[in-house]
Amino acid sequence: MDTESTHSGYSYHSSRSGRSNRHGDRSRERHKASSSKDSSRSERSVVINPPGGPGTDSKSMRGEQRDDNWGETTTAVTGTSELSVSQEEVVGLGKGIQDRTQGFRRYLPLAVGLCVGLVVVATPLVFLLLPAIMWPDRLEACGAACEGLFLSISFKLLILLIAIWALFLRPGCASLPRVCVYRAFLTTLTLLLTMSYWLFYGVRILDAQDEDYHGVVQFAVSLVDSQLFVHYLAVVLLELRHLQPCYSMCVIRSTDGETRHYNIGQLSIQRAALSILEYYYRDFPLHNPALLSASKHRAAKHLAGLKVYNPGNGNQSRAMVASATKHKDSAHNELYYEEADYERRVRKRRARLVVAVEEAFTHVRRMKKEDERATPSDIMDVREAALAIFPSMARALQKYLRTTRRQHCHSMENIQKHLAFCLINNMSPKAFLEAYLAPGPTLQYGPERWMADQWTLVSDASVTGGIKEGTEFLMRCLDFSLAITVKSIPYIRLTEEYIDPKSHKFILLLQSETSV
Repeated sequence: MDTESTHSGYSYHSSRSGRSNRHGDRSRERHKASSSKDSSRSERSVVINPPGGPGTDSKSMRGEQRDDNWGETTTAVTGTSELSVSQEEVVGLGKGIQDRTQGFRRYLPLAVGLCVGLVVVATPLVFLLLPAIMWPDRLEACGAACEGLFLSISFKLLILLIAIWALFLRPGCASLPRVCVYRAFLTTLTLLLTMSYWLFYGVRILDAQDEDYHGVVQFAVSLVDSQLFVHYLAVVLLELRHLQPCYSMCVIRSTDGETRHYNIGQLSIQRAALSILEYYYRDFPLHNPALLSASKHRAAKHLAGLKVYNPGNGNQSRAMVASATKHKDSAHNELYYEEADYERRVRKRRARLVVAVEEAFTHVRRMKKEDERATPSDIMDVREAALAIFPSMARALQKYLRTTRRQHCHSMENIQKHLAFCLINNMSPKAFLEAYLAPGPTLQYGPERWMADQWTLVSDASVTGGIKEGTEFLMRCLDFSLAITVKSIPYIRLTEEYIDPKSHKFILLLQSETSV
């Protein structure tokens, strides 16, 4: 009883104090929410998810933050319950629902394309089968021309089926935030065409029970021809229209200023953003936040050297300001010597690494020659040889990667696999070192090193609209962003200048008498 009364009194006081704190927190949260709403009205942001990525949506992350704040600012007194759910289980349940939603969004276009393709292929066959099933006794005999149309419609349907599979039933490489306008237009056009043929077929053939089976076959052939023309239109709009370059896009990474330029055709903003991401994973070097820590350390050290003094004591203030100014002027010297020392240490580590790898590969070649003379039972496997020589170069490689701040990009297991691959294919030491001496493209490393599995497209214009001169948008991920600027490719006027071949001929006149 004493413990119960003490617990209830503590809960009462804590709840009263929590109410006052919650009142202030709620007012601050309302102020933050209103300011965030005002700031978010000036831009639009949508999300692009690569397929199969475990990325979390920004809305779900904001929801989790609200849940965390609710748990911190609310005091509750609960009794004993047989059913209890922890916060980790709630977060896991939300992530499971989100993963199912992303999977649904990924396979929805494929399912729609499959259903439309089945309707397109099955409709001509149904047109041919219904008269033979409903009134077979009243149909006229099908002659040689009619049987030839059967052969024609069979091959056309086969070609159409393969074409639909090749164009529309491909697995998607990304989930776009909005529906593709051209795909929606082509799907609507196909459904309208099929529905129109069904209406005409129901009124003129089914209701009248037309006995001319040759005409029914020709009607089905005309439907297949129309569907083939629609598919040709789809190829033009989806595959051929954007092949001609019309714009030049400048892509800048926000953290280190890495810049690339790409030529692109007439695409919508979201499709252009998707193309930029494909180019980014192929061409841009891996984003390394460790390289940015050195510049941040220098900036913090420089700011720490700047001080504010009281101007009341004139002589002391002038002396200290002069000292701070002198320290500021010497900042570029510190940067110069720091970079020179860093380059010297990198060259030293690199030389040691190259020598260690060459000695290890030489040892492997010598062991290979000895294995040729040994018995088959004593021959070492290539993977065992890789594990045997790896310790001789591991220390030098580890020091080099630490000096260049890329040790987190390469695990020991991946290095051993790469070493075994080089030994199996009889590669040189330089071929083995090429993967570590210079940073490679993003796709060279595993997905866990990308540090960006979800991108947010920020654009003032509609993402379904086409790009044009001066279009600017932002691709944002967790640690950095890509700023894209669009410029039109100028119209090039090429002229021709004709040069007469006779104008290149000349006559050399030689005098018979020359002075000696």
